[in-house]
Amino acid sequence: MASMADAPKDTFRLSMLIYDTRYRALTIQVVVLILVALFFSWLINNTIVNLAAKDRDFNFSFLWNRAGYDINQRLIEYTNDSTHFRALLVGLMNTLLVAVLGCFFATIVGVTAGVLRLSKNWLIGRIMTVYVEIFRNIPVLLWILLVFVVLSETSPEPKDFRVTDEMATTGEAPAASMILFDSVAVTTRGTNIPAVLFTRDLGGFSIGPFGVSLNWLAVILVVVASGWVNRILLVRARAVQEATGVRPVTWWKSLLILLAPVILLMIFLGFHLEYPELTRFNFRGGIEVQHSFTALLIALVLYTGAFIAEIVRAGILAISRGQTEAAFALGLRPGRTMNLIILPQALRVIIPPLISNYLNLTKNTSLAIAVSYMDLRGTLGGITLNQTGRELECMLLMMGIYLVISLIISSLMNIYNNAVKLKER
Repeated sequence: MASMADAPKDTFRLSMLIYDTRYRALTIQVVVLILVALFFSWLINNTIVNLAAKDRDFNFSFLWNRAGYDINQRLIEYTNDSTHFRALLVGLMNTLLVAVLGCFFATIVGVTAGVLRLSKNWLIGRIMTVYVEIFRNIPVLLWILLVFVVLSETSPEPKDFRVTDEMATTGEAPAASMILFDSVAVTTRGTNIPAVLFTRDLGGFSIGPFGVSLNWLAVILVVVASGWVNRILLVRARAVQEATGVRPVTWWKSLLILLAPVILLMIFLGFHLEYPELTRFNFRGGIEVQHSFTALLIALVLYTGAFIAEIVRAGILAISRGQTEAAFALGLRPGRTMNLIILPQALRVIIPPLISNYLNLTKNTSLAIAVSYMDLRGTLGGITLNQTGRELECMLLMMGIYLVISLIISSLMNIYNNAVKLKER
């Protein structure tokens, strides 16, 4: 039996989908989802109809056709008889190489410039300010072209390194010479650097189109294992410090753990360097790095480093001066205060915008086509697209690859952000 105090129960009515706040938000979301689905259905159908009207189909079978063009710089085996898919992989590896190295060096440059811009030394602070304001306010494409022109036009010809018999007799020096203990040669054709070789070959295996060297795999595994052991050492040292107030000396142990295994492995494998040597017309041996790659990397590093410097400066300024004063009161030096107190707290402010700059650098690698560097844009979105006439397929595939790379970078950085963020106790 219902009592007088029982509230009447409302029955559901269609009007409640609009006027009832409990259902209104859900209704709007469903309507928007339906409209978006209808729009994409219309777009896909319109594309299919237009392709059919032009007697064209939509498929990616062209990727297995012969490419028929050469790529001057590559990380995996490739010839002009390889497929377009192989050329895609070469371009992708070149893109990832620039992106990874660019993010690494841009972080070093940006953090250094950001910290130095807050220096009490007037000259250093002004120099860093000039660097930041110049590089971040000029389009990165212009920097890429400028660096490429400087490297190409100011570098000597390979013949300028030659020492003739007459010059040897008279003691005359050549017009150009190698640098870094005669190991690196910078010419108009590129930069020749020593190559790492091993006397003892452990063999290798293939994973799909990629070849894996057991020598380098062993080196990577030893480095990773050494880093893991060193991390355990540092964790134990931190535990001792928290328990006793005295931190054990670990620098020599860390140095031994990180270097000794790698050095011993290198000796076992017969590590040696192959230096570039001048032949009749050009340098041979070692590794030839194209100026297009160097120009692209330098420009992206300096350009992105300027933005990272401002992010780092803002993150440091976000930390209360009381933290610095407390550290000084405990007797910490300015350098250790910055490394142990300020920067760890500033990371919570620095990392979110830093992710965006990493993504921008990765996407800006597509500007490599301006200096003929064969990245993903130059292979799949350039020569392959022009040869096959598959504009839609190439563009969609390239967009998907860049999307996947960006999502991977964002995910990894978010994991790192969660690992270093301040945790309440």
